[in-house]
Amino acid sequence: MYGLLCESLHDFIKESYGDDVWKLVREKADVRLHSFVTHQVYSESVIPRIAMAASGVTGTPYNELMNSWGVYFLGFVGKYGYDRILKVLGRHVRDFVNGLDNLHEYLRFSYPKVQPPTFFCQEESATGVTLHYRSKRKGYLHYAMGQLRQMGKQFYDTDIHVEVLSEQMLGDYSHVTMRLNFDNSAYRYIMKEDEEEQDILPIASDFFFEVFPFNIVFRQDMVVHNVGSGLSTVFPDLDGKKITDAFLLARPLVEFTWNMIISHPNNLFEIMSKEPVKRERNLHNRIQNSDYENANRSADVDVELMAFHSIIEEDYKDANSANAMESLGDGSRCLKLKGQMRYMPEWESIIFLGTPVMESLSAMFKTGLYINDLSMHDSSRDLVLAGTQQSEELKRALIQEQKKSSKLEESMKMLDYEMKKTDDLLYRMIPKPVAKRLRKGEPAVNTCEVFPDVTILFSDVVGFTRICSHITPMQVVSMLNTMYTLFDTLSEKHRVFKVETIGDAYMVVAGAPEKTKYHAHNICDMALDMVRSIDHLKDPSNGNHIQIRVGIHSGMVVAGVVGHKMPRYGLHGDTVHTASAMESNGKEMHIQLSSATYEHLKGSHFIFERRGTITIKGNVEIETYWLKGQRDKDGNAQAACPQFGTQTISNANISGPEARRDEEGMGPTLVAGRDKDDVKSIRSHCIKMEITGHSLGSMEEHRVEQMPGHKDGLQDAHLELNSPESNGRDSIIESPDSSCESPCSKSATCAMS
Repeated sequence: MYGLLCESLHDFIKESYGDDVWKLVREKADVRLHSFVTHQVYSESVIPRIAMAASGVTGTPYNELMNSWGVYFLGFVGKYGYDRILKVLGRHVRDFVNGLDNLHEYLRFSYPKVQPPTFFCQEESATGVTLHYRSKRKGYLHYAMGQLRQMGKQFYDTDIHVEVLSEQMLGDYSHVTMRLNFDNSAYRYIMKEDEEEQDILPIASDFFFEVFPFNIVFRQDMVVHNVGSGLSTVFPDLDGKKITDAFLLARPLVEFTWNMIISHPNNLFEIMSKEPVKRERNLHNRIQNSDYENANRSADVDVELMAFHSIIEEDYKDANSANAMESLGDGSRCLKLKGQMRYMPEWESIIFLGTPVMESLSAMFKTGLYINDLSMHDSSRDLVLAGTQQSEELKRALIQEQKKSSKLEESMKMLDYEMKKTDDLLYRMIPKPVAKRLRKGEPAVNTCEVFPDVTILFSDVVGFTRICSHITPMQVVSMLNTMYTLFDTLSEKHRVFKVETIGDAYMVVAGAPEKTKYHAHNICDMALDMVRSIDHLKDPSNGNHIQIRVGIHSGMVVAGVVGHKMPRYGLHGDTVHTASAMESNGKEMHIQLSSATYEHLKGSHFIFERRGTITIKGNVEIETYWLKGQRDKDGNAQAACPQFGTQTISNANISGPEARRDEEGMGPTLVAGRDKDDVKSIRSHCIKMEITGHSLGSMEEHRVEQMPGHKDGLQDAHLELNSPESNGRDSIIESPDSSCESPCSKSATCAMS
């Protein structure tokens, strides 16, 4: 398969569907080449792989895609000048179709290794013709049909309707019979001219055979009874043998029989000798058949034999060259003849008017033929000499083209590598769908989109200011890099998007830019992993474990890129501020989440503890929960960190709609094995707790002063339980060491709401 076809399919896909689709097709077809060299031979599987991949990527049916490619191909070859050849193939459509089988022969000099299909016509009438199509390649039928339709429109302004009559496999060949329906008015004029009587001039057979020195005449039994003078020099024993015993039929792709030859009057035939030609024998035949009396001619023959042996010896010396060994094989020494088969009714025979097919002068030398053996009346001699010169020029041009192509391919690979690195860097900062829209030239503000339900997580390092005051800036950077690299890995694991980092603050979101109904689950899974994994990192200022606070909230946000310089994908809305407040009003190594997030997780495997109501900036009261851990598939509790304590977690209940509530609908769940009065005794007290404290305060009623705010400007609010502000709702708050300070609190394990 020559690169011309591969290149045309490549251009067809890019022009029809775009560069992005071609990249997807190339990846799916496992084609690593970025471009194709026109005269280079490629694997036969390349085009079927590309066509199947293109059909899958674009959703276009395979046959429809191949038909469109066939239509495109006729315009594509125009840039190489081949359209000029197509325009002169026939005066009418019937001429083009009847000579279709010979088309590839006209391109032999440029594409010597081409393996074309076979076309032959039957049942021609004024309304069309029946066309037979045979090929070793499967899946190209609709490609050929598209070319035939386009040929009629482009060159003859005629609509051709192609109807497939039959399709079958004959051995390794696909044989398709189709009817081409078109206005074939020219057929009437041709038939009328054939009916007119014409004066026929007599000609002697000897003179006829001399004019065509490579003719073969054979009867219906396929026995040869005359051989041209040029061919008899090469095959002196051919007369009297069956032509099928001495030659193979290379083209057209039909059986080598009398009836098949008779039914293909418009086809070009190519036959190849079964046995290799021996030059030494041919040279001696020339001596015996000629009246050479002087010894000088014998000396000339000896010189020719010596030259031939020298060539053979040089070829054998190149034992490492596979091409050289192949050139010495029998196939390269077999004689190929190309010409026309015509039935002669006066002789009741078929005459083959052939010409030797010589790829080069060396091939002619090996078969023992000379230029003067060829006909003088046609261009056979000129074609051999000119073809050799063009072949050498073409080889040099091809070598240069291949070198340029190799350099281009390497450059394209390097470009792909650099583009991949650039894309990877870009997609780390901006989501891929958003980045693609920006690349297409869309304004940044157009990328902003409303996401009605997402979950946001904030975390920061406890005592970060103190740590920075005791270590060098490079140690700070190293510590943050280690921590954020760990968190980045967790974000990929749980499929959440990292929004930004500011100092020691780390922000991620789930549900944007990729929407998912499990956004709260993904964020909570990541939060638990963050708390567990941070326990392995050390504070460089004192060697203790680094501690973090984590806050989570769910709600609506607007997400997108704003501005022109330093574009970043950002989130906007009250949900962001509330999530930040969940973190800043939290406790070290604890995960605090809002009731909005809690509602998404009812009935899940997560374990919660109701904290109560807190007041954030703007005097907004929010009910919050501690995320204590999760249960595995066997129902075993897994704490977020060792500080939570296994016993407390194991006694807690999983959140869900089946969780029992007290008569007011918001009371804590009773713990198995505890007396109801023990819990009521706790409810009788009014509990006030300082959020940032490390132990429970006095159980007596008193005021807690507001603490200084965190970095986001939010002030730590005080928590009042069983106060009027809490609407009478109760909660049991667990201390940081997972135990309760007062005697009465020890009578019950902290429970969830």
